[in-house]
Amino acid sequence: MKEFFEIVVLFFEMLAAGVLIGGFLYFSFRMLKQWMRPAERSSAYLEFRKGFGRTLLLALDLLVAADLVLTMTIEQSLKHLGLLVGLVMIRTFLHMIIEMELTGQWPWQHAVPAAEKPHA
Repeated sequence: MKEFFEIVVLFFEMLAAGVLIGGFLYFSFRMLKQWMRPAERSSAYLEFRKGFGRTLLLALDLLVAADLVLTMTIEQSLKHLGLLVGLVMIRTFLHMIIEMELTGQWPWQHAVPAAEKPHA
């Protein structure tokens, strides 16, 4: 059974790496394609940043899943549980910061529809 969960952990880690590499290549290609068109040149970087940022968020989620499976099934000790808590806290912090950078608001804030925004 331990070997099965080691394969599951490896799968999640490889999937996260594949998502990062694939997302980087995909959004880089899209950015270059947009940059070649003068009308879309100004928005090319911002779209790359937003798309690749979402890729980073997905990869972080996959790595957290791998760490959870690893700690809960294979390496059950207080030391590894402490490491898991530290890693999850760091990755959660990174997730929140990336979300703030992409959307301009914290993950727990909801976008306020234009009709409900207070008038200045």
